Amino acid sequence: MNGLVKNLIIWAVIAVVLMSIFNNFAPDPEQQATRSITYSEFIQQVQSGRVDSVTIEGDKISGQMADGERFSTVNPNDSGLIGDLLNHNVEINAEEEAERGLLMSILISWFPILLLIAVWIYFMRQMQGGGAGGKGAMSFGKSKAKLMSEDQVKVTFADVAGCDEAKDEVVELVDFLKDPGKFQKLGGQIPRGVLMVGSPGTGKTLLAKAIAGEAKVPFYSISGSDFVEMFVGVGASRVRDMFAEAKKNAPCIIFIDELDAVGRQRGGGMGGGGHDEREQTLNQLLVEMDGFEGTEGVIVIAATNRPDVLDQALLRPGRFDRQVVVPPPDVRGREQILNVHMKKTPIAEDVNPHKIARGTPGFSGADLANLVNEAALFAARAGKRLVDMSDFERAKDKIMMGAERRSMVMSEDEKKLTAYHEAGHAIVGLTVPEHDPVYKVSIIPRGRALGVTMFLPEEDRYSHSRTKLESQIASLFGGRLAEEIIFGEKSVTTGASNDIEKASQIARNMVTKWGLSEKLGPLDYGEDEQQSFLGPSMGKPKQMSDDTANAIDEEVRKIIDTHYNHARQILVDNLDKLHAMAGALMKYETIDDKQIGDIMAGREPREPADWNDGSSGGDDAGTPAGEGEAGDGSDDSRDSDSDRGVVGGPAPQS
Repeated sequence: MNGLVKNLIIWAVIAVVLMSIFNNFAPDPEQQATRSITYSEFIQQVQSGRVDSVTIEGDKISGQMADGERFSTVNPNDSGLIGDLLNHNVEINAEEEAERGLLMSILISWFPILLLIAVWIYFMRQMQGGGAGGKGAMSFGKSKAKLMSEDQVKVTFADVAGCDEAKDEVVELVDFLKDPGKFQKLGGQIPRGVLMVGSPGTGKTLLAKAIAGEAKVPFYSISGSDFVEMFVGVGASRVRDMFAEAKKNAPCIIFIDELDAVGRQRGGGMGGGGHDEREQTLNQLLVEMDGFEGTEGVIVIAATNRPDVLDQALLRPGRFDRQVVVPPPDVRGREQILNVHMKKTPIAEDVNPHKIARGTPGFSGADLANLVNEAALFAARAGKRLVDMSDFERAKDKIMMGAERRSMVMSEDEKKLTAYHEAGHAIVGLTVPEHDPVYKVSIIPRGRALGVTMFLPEEDRYSHSRTKLESQIASLFGGRLAEEIIFGEKSVTTGASNDIEKASQIARNMVTKWGLSEKLGPLDYGEDEQQSFLGPSMGKPKQMSDDTANAIDEEVRKIIDTHYNHARQILVDNLDKLHAMAGALMKYETIDDKQIGDIMAGREPREPADWNDGSSGGDDAGTPAGEGEAGDGSDDSRDSDSDRGVVGGPAPQS
């Protein structure tokens, strides 16, 4: 707003100056109808009695002939002119010459020089970032931090849900910014920097904004990648400029997102000079946060999901001396987050946030916001005024299992093979111990998969037992084994490639990382991840003998074979249920936990709530995949790595 007023004033001054110059130099309309004559001709006209009146003004003579014609000539200061005019009865008017003002004289004489100076200043300001957005050619050393004043930050702690412990950690920052004397009189010092650590989408940036919104202080926001440019020294210059601006507006908050882009450990790069600029930027950041001058009233908050790669000098007391973990929300936290986002959406009475929260384990705050948005989009497409529970179920299925591809053309043989594959996953998963319950099974193509078996944990899990991991391996092989049992070994397809990859990874981690091998015991044989910031391909395997490597391979093979055979025996013992579930999938295309429960109990599966046999012209239910709409005829799923996938809960973390 201030910039707009300043520009208006400048343009108003320019307009006034130009109008003044125009009025001084613009020709008089009366002069345009006046004939200019020589002084000799003027004397002749006077002596001939043809001049009616004259006006003498300085060195200019103007007048009117007897016939009404106007004329003008130059006054040579002739001493006998007045006598001639009086002798020939010419009316004489004398006027003082109009004096030009001092300011106007200076302006006219200096105007070209002033204009050149103004143009030069304008272009220099543009190059230094004085133009729109501060992106001039010479502004690369200026800070790119975006300033939000205390009135612009509208986010408060009421808008942050699902991370109560993290909020409690930062409440004292708000108290300090509101009343610094409360802490200083007791000799206490607020942390210089707070590092927020958490997975993407958990609300680190939102929490930082809430701190500024609660404290009513200016909020500087910048990304770690904004510091580093191709010019050496630019990053350090931007850090200096950012802290200089922040000190002028103290108390305030500086928020640096993705700190790992500029704060990675020094001396770990591949080569010398390529990382000098980043290290100079980091050095300047270290100095500004804990230098001799100090940063009184400036609190630095940073966010990263890779705290393991940060330089240790950043994490010592006096800089980022406090780490606040912002984890994915639990069931209660997810319910709170859903309630926050549902305030902006018209919700039907049948929507149960607690039920949705229980069915979305592992979802971050961003995932839940996306869930509410997708549900609203489904309701809008259907022309509804309110978003009901069915819209949330469809949105959850889309996010977890992928979007449906009903236009994909599948033959009956392909559908049958997919039905048995997914039924094999479900039956083995329902039989083995400690396995997550089956949420839904579908043979409708979703994403890159021809079919999906969705396992959904009943509660949040933070660790996995050996029994659970072995059950996961068995259920992953259930699809391939079902194809082999029903259609023969030569009819087994490539659809289990992703299942084999997941099972092999779990078995190898059990042996090399998690110490769950009876033969090799609790030793770590995994890759050295101390230098993981160099990239996944740069890690070095731990030194081990060939005998140990062979023992690892044998142990992995033993785990795979044991649970592969276990899954085969389960399917052979439950062959009637395998046929029944595949038949239900062929008929309904998607079955839920209630229908699966009927099949496992030996009963005829009930019809889905939204099912129709096609006679009512429904869009979804009763329409086989590939027959409801014309497809493009492509069927590239055979060569895909994830033709038929098992989508379950979070994978075990090392």
